[in-house]
Amino acid sequence: MKRLFFVFLTIIGGLTQVLGQSSATDQGSHGIDPRVSAAVFQVLDEYMATFNAKDLAGWERTYQFPHYRLASGKMSVLEKAGLRDSARVFGELQKTGWDHSQWDHRNIIQASADKVHVDTGFSRYRADGSLIGHFESLYILTKEDGHWGIKFRSSYAE
Repeated sequence: MKRLFFVFLTIIGGLTQVLGQSSATDQGSHGIDPRVSAAVFQVLDEYMATFNAKDLAGWERTYQFPHYRLASGKMSVLEKAGLRDSARVFGELQKTGWDHSQWDHRNIIQASADKVHVDTGFSRYRADGSLIGHFESLYILTKEDGHWGIKFRSSYAE
């Protein structure tokens, strides 16, 4: 019985050592390079700041193109920056009473050196600070040509 227990511990110890090792070739790891994390959060901060400033050109600089968004059961593709009208993009939101948004959470759930999946939640607010709604989303950021940007958003927001 002691021998069986020792064999069991040896096997578990070996598995723990193997599973605990990571290499530079890991893809989609749950271990996140702090430099990648910092770059991703910087993009997300810029995304929200330019969105709230209603700065469409600045907002689109946080994207990778083509840029994909899945919301309200529809996939939209923005092939390049500058194709949308600022008054239309922000005007539709303002009709709902929207004044600004803020992140409620941003959790990197998987990452590699050039792609990151981020579980996000954000809220929309009126000018008086009252809540319009809270929305869960998945953002995928990619590093292309040395630049991090948002490639794909899957949102429960309309």
